[in-house]
Formats: sequence, structure tokens, C-alpha cells
Amino acid sequence: MPTRPGTPRLLRQLNDRAALELLLSSGPLTRAELGEYTGLSKVTAGQLLSRLEERDLVTVVGEQAGGRGPNAALYGVVPSCAYVVGLDVLPDRISAGVADITGTLVAEVSADPSGHDDPVRLVRSAVSQACESAGIGADRLRAFVIGTRGVVDPCTGDVRFSFDLPSWHNGVLAELRRDLGVPVTIENDVNLAALAERAYGAALGVDDFVLVWAGVGQGLGVMLGGRLHRGFTGGAGEIGWLPVPGEPLPTDVSEPQSGSFQRLVGGDAVTGLANAHGIGIGSPSGASGASGGDSDAGSVGNYVRTAVTEGAEAFLDELAGRLAVGVAAVAVVLDPGLIVLSGDVGRAGGDALAARVQDAVARFCPSQPRVVVSRVKGNPVLRGALVSALHQAREQVFSDTV
Repeated sequence: MPTRPGTPRLLRQLNDRAALELLLSSGPLTRAELGEYTGLSKVTAGQLLSRLEERDLVTVVGEQAGGRGPNAALYGVVPSCAYVVGLDVLPDRISAGVADITGTLVAEVSADPSGHDDPVRLVRSAVSQACESAGIGADRLRAFVIGTRGVVDPCTGDVRFSFDLPSWHNGVLAELRRDLGVPVTIENDVNLAALAERAYGAALGVDDFVLVWAGVGQGLGVMLGGRLHRGFTGGAGEIGWLPVPGEPLPTDVSEPQSGSFQRLVGGDAVTGLANAHGIGIGSPSGASGASGGDSDAGSVGNYVRTAVTEGAEAFLDELAGRLAVGVAAVAVVLDPGLIVLSGDVGRAGGDALAARVQDAVARFCPSQPRVVVSRVKGNPVLRGALVSALHQAREQVFSDTV
């Protein structure tokens, strides 16, 4: 395989990239500190910083007092040198966020997609609102990642199938790229939640873990060796279809709620379990209570939240036992060591539910993984979309500094 020769230009690019990454992760830094951490001489570090300043990528952000002599200038990455957009697309809500190159969220908006079936128009409108809120033009955007429910084809990048978003079909990705003029990526929402968990949450820095999304629908984000595992067709993690003892096998896989594990722990199952244990939810959630049979995401989470608040141990034990069936099946195949509970049910159950799932799994799983609740604040799908978009944007900006 041919290799690129170690030309001065290439070496400068590598040094610049290393310095920018270091300033993002550990900055601000002085010229001497940058030279120490990168192994560059003070002269080379100074030339590097001058080069990056000329490209408006770094700037002096303060001073560091020293001993004798003038204070040393502190350098940091210019936050406004690039922006990215992340979206979380649901049937009843689109959330859009704008972050600068440092990862700081500068704007977040939500829009109601009701009555609008054209994905391109919906996305364009949400992006326009987010950019307006951030006070930037769309021409400042470097990358754009959309999180959706459904299976994303790993070859084409298009949504291969989404029951909740039927208008998101093959060809939408190309239309979005033409319309927005920005690199656009579509990703499964649970995969993005896993990226957020590794960047900001309970799996911070962990290379091998599994995120179990428990809610009205079930999903799995698999991180192996620090990389998302999407599977041959993009369907890795569709845990709702997992066959489980005592639940019928589906007769029609086009029916999204017919999977065995989905029947065991899905929205209807949690609502029924709450009814059986006499758990109701009050008016703050807008739901009608235990007898209403409401299985939307908010009310399902509120049943679980109420159970935790009221100390409904029997309900939590049974729910944990059901979730443990899926967790154990994943653990014996992948042996990830860490399982993170997320989704509306997982987050509502908190540490109380996670501890019960861990205990239940330990009874019939030899690997006995640690089970914890998500620690990501805010919308995990949106935050994961921004993580992915930032990675792409930094590749663009930081790889072409010379």
C-alpha cells in the first residue's frame, strides 16, 4: 500500500492537528506548555501558533503569571471558527441544536412537524430557526447530523425503514445534501445516544459498552473498541425483536410492536404492569392515570417515576426482571462489562431500576455486567448528533491548516 511521505507540509499538518486537539481537551495553554505536551521545541510551537492565529483558529485568551519576566500568553481555540447542527427527529417534535467547534451548545430550538410531510422542508425550517437563535448564518455550518428512529442503511446512509417516519425514504439524504449544501449524515437515534453517553455520560471514555434504550420502543446502542457497531444492514440493536421465553414469536415482521421482547417490556407492557400494581400518574404529565392505558413515552416514563417515588418495590422488581432478560441475552453474546439504561423508562427508573436489573442479570448471566443509568443531561439523541457532527467538522477544519 502506498504511503504519504513525511514532507514538511504533512508534518506541519500533523503538528497543527495535535495542537488543536490538545487546546480543545486541555486548554487554554501557553506556548511553553504546548511545546511540552506535544514534544515540540518552543520555536516550533511558536511558529505553529502563529500559523493557526493567521487562520483564525486560535487566539490569545488570557495570561499566565510566572516568575521573573512578562506573563505568558494563554492560547485557546476560537469557538466561532466553525459551527455544527444536530437534530433529533420524532413524529411529534423536531429538536435542533447548534454548537461551536469547542462543543458548546449555543442554541436549541424545537418545532412541531404536524401537517408537514416533506422531510427536506422540515429540516430546512428547523435549521433556519436554530441558526437564527444562535445568531449565525447557515453558511457557517460545517457538518450536520440527524438522529431518527428506524434502520439506517450503512451503505447508502439513507433511512431504510422507519415505522414512525414513513416519509423518510431512500433518496431523502441526497435531497438534504443538495438543499442545505452542507455535509449531512443520518444516524439511528439510539446509536447517537450511545455516542453522547461515551462523550459526556456514564460511559465516559469506555470503549466497550452497551446502551439499552427502554421506552415505548426498545433499542440498543453497541460500542465495541470505541466504535459503533451498526451491523451488515444497519439493524444491529433492534432488540425489540429478541425472542424471549413465554412471549409469542412475531408472525409479521412488518408490525413493529410484535417482537417478543417488545411485548415483554414495551409501552403497553409497562402500562399494563402499572395497572396491575395500582400505580397511577397525576395531572402534571398530562396523562390520564393508570386506568387510561396511555402508552406514549411521557406517560410510560411517569408510571416508572411514580413507582420510584412511591417505593413500589414489587412493580420495580418485576419490571427489572423483564428488562434483565434482554440485558442478559446481550451480555452473554457481547460481554461488554458495562450496560447503560437510557430511554424514557430507563432514565425515569434511575439508580433504583438499574440496581435491580443488575441484580436480576447476575442471577442467570455468568459475566455479570455492571448496570448503570444514563448520566447524559438534556436530550441524549441531540447531544449525540452534535458529538458526531463535531467529529466531522474538526476533521475538516483541523486537517487543512497549512
